[in-house]
Amino acid sequence: MEKTNVMRTIESKKLKYNYYFYDPETVNGEEVAAVLNENPDRVFKTLVTVGKSKKNYVFMVPVCEELDLKKAAKAVGEKSIEMIKSKELLPLTGYIHGGCSPVGMKKLFTTTAHTTIQDFDTVYFSGGKVGCQVEMSFEDLKKIVPVKTADIIKAL
Repeated sequence: MEKTNVMRTIESKKLKYNYYFYDPETVNGEEVAAVLNENPDRVFKTLVTVGKSKKNYVFMVPVCEELDLKKAAKAVGEKSIEMIKSKELLPLTGYIHGGCSPVGMKKLFTTTAHTTIQDFDTVYFSGGKVGCQVEMSFEDLKKIVPVKTADIIKAL
């Protein structure tokens, strides 16, 4: 088992977490939740955006939900935001698509999670590489990355 940068970062803060490795071919968020035998509402994907101001923002939403760009822009005080291009992800964050984690990015970006993250004792998010998830409490996550919450998902 090779430790990821995410794991090293969490351990350096002496925080509790669990990690899970699974078949890296499993990239769909719903499949990941199923492999973990977890409620998909507890498994969060990490999305990186760029605002009209050219500042980058990170959003965490449940894997079965979609980021509402208007709500997300409002949450961070931008006129508008858009998803960054896939090829920009690695140089900006140090992570590849499917393995992007809010923990251990090259720079600390303003991070906003959907409000439901507060509903669970622990949540799952990428462990920093495809095929790895980390589970920890939202309270502990906030000790590493200052995360605020907002309603940022598309309504049904």
